Amino acid sequence: MTLPACSRRTFLRGTGATLCLPWLEGLAPKRPPAFPTRLAILVMPNGALPSAWHAKPAAFGGWEPSFILQPLAKWRTQVTVLRGLANKESIDGDGHYAKVAPLLTGVKIRRTGGRDLHNAESMDQVAARHLGATTPLPSLELGCDPIYPVEDMGYSSIYGGSIAWSAADRPLPKEIVPARVFDRLFRSQALAADATRASVLDAVRADANRLRARLGRRDQQRLAEFEDSVRALERRIEATAARGAAPAIDGKQAPPDGAPADHATHVELMTDLIALAFATDATRVVTFLLANEVSGRDFSFLPGCAGGFHDFSHHEGKEAKKRPYATINRWYVERWAALLDKLAALPEGDGTVLDHSFVVFASAMSDGNEHSPHDLPILLAGRGDGTLPQGRLVRSPRDTPLCRLWLSLLQRTGCPVERFGDADVPLL
Repeated sequence: MTLPACSRRTFLRGTGATLCLPWLEGLAPKRPPAFPTRLAILVMPNGALPSAWHAKPAAFGGWEPSFILQPLAKWRTQVTVLRGLANKESIDGDGHYAKVAPLLTGVKIRRTGGRDLHNAESMDQVAARHLGATTPLPSLELGCDPIYPVEDMGYSSIYGGSIAWSAADRPLPKEIVPARVFDRLFRSQALAADATRASVLDAVRADANRLRARLGRRDQQRLAEFEDSVRALERRIEATAARGAAPAIDGKQAPPDGAPADHATHVELMTDLIALAFATDATRVVTFLLANEVSGRDFSFLPGCAGGFHDFSHHEGKEAKKRPYATINRWYVERWAALLDKLAALPEGDGTVLDHSFVVFASAMSDGNEHSPHDLPILLAGRGDGTLPQGRLVRSPRDTPLCRLWLSLLQRTGCPVERFGDADVPLL
């Protein structure tokens, strides 16, 4: 029933399903466990409005939230705002795609229509090789948009919809449908393909009942709460899929069947799945491209934001476009803050899953109007099992290599690397 000692997790098994459990006190080893460090990177398209993004230094240290960062007010002591970082190899690249594709690789991509891709292994995959050896999935790549043909300065649209790369010519496909993500985490291919499939909890119920008899009252309660949360998520995913297909984005290719019809629900389900994946140690590395670069998604569900996100990002200094641009930026930060809430609510030992994670929010440009690669919008939460103090405003010299941050996180997750991209000195 148990995983190898290095993972310290318990499986529930059934016909066609395997459900890894969160940390339970009664099943912990006698020696204090060394909890795994997780890494999640969420990427927002189209940059952020600098005047509404930049946080100000607080009077007694830390930072004061800007308009866009206001959703993080309660997280100020646990979130670090990073200034001055740039991906140097994207500075002379035209358009959006030349910025986002190398965000996690730190190399200069090749301008191509798609037959001659050139990038590099992304830092999440370097982490996955080290952190994913004992988890069911080495890494998980998520998104909300399929890759659809929108040209950007002669670069392939594959670049605009891919941030995780296993090699220079191998972008990793994103999982867009929440039900498929859930299946990858817990169901076999055969059970996932069964149209009459029952809840994954039904499949593992006999094993769960045997385990429950061994647990103390406190752990029994935790197990019941976990089962309730898994079933509630299953039902929400099922209900969302039943509402019908999502509309085509930008009038181009429609998302696959099962993708939620509204963006807010889609992002919420994906962040719920990230939290569940981390809590159960199903994977320790996740990238989530919140929307493809050059996304023209209509944000009419936000007051004053009827229109395309990409169009608003090219604000031309006009207040009528800057206001909705900043509001959409803020909405995405709210979604990131909601993920922090979810991870912080998951107990693990004397801390939480968030305490044992690094969670990044980033965009590949600062000002979408200028396609600026300077002073990128970067946020960092999580202490990586206590290895990193948070709640700071870290100002680096202009165009400090972004890869210095990636090198820091790789080293702090235990990856034996001395260099990444154009960085051989860690930032933090």
